[in-house]
Amino acid sequence: MARMKKNIKKIWDPLRKKEVALTPEEDVRQWFISRLHSLIGVPMHMMMSEVGFSIGDKKLRADIVVYGRNASPVAVVECKRPDIELDQAVLDQAVVYNMVLNVRYIFITNGRSTFVCRRETGAGCLRYVFVAEMPTWQDMA
Repeated sequence: MARMKKNIKKIWDPLRKKEVALTPEEDVRQWFISRLHSLIGVPMHMMMSEVGFSIGDKKLRADIVVYGRNASPVAVVECKRPDIELDQAVLDQAVVYNMVLNVRYIFITNGRSTFVCRRETGAGCLRYVFVAEMPTWQDMA
């Protein structure tokens, strides 16, 4: 639930356990956190938002990371504002994050559209395949 604080609209982030500025992207992130929890069964304590990491000297930040039963990352989520199209550049951004996170699933969403990719390996190559249905957390974990 959003509320005003010092003329800035704020929303509670259950993962960071604090109020954050309600930007259009943050609105999508909070919506998707609730979808991950309610639709595919991800326990709240098995997700983190705004996860920072590095590739070389470059500092990166994943919108949401989903963890499996053994506390290893199993999915990364890239959230965009509703007016941003989900194109190859958005997927590429999440794939770069996956160079560090090494997850099996990538979700990209702008709140209007959501796509899920599964990493597959075979014959010495790595590829990402779009899947029609969201996996459950049990399947990912």
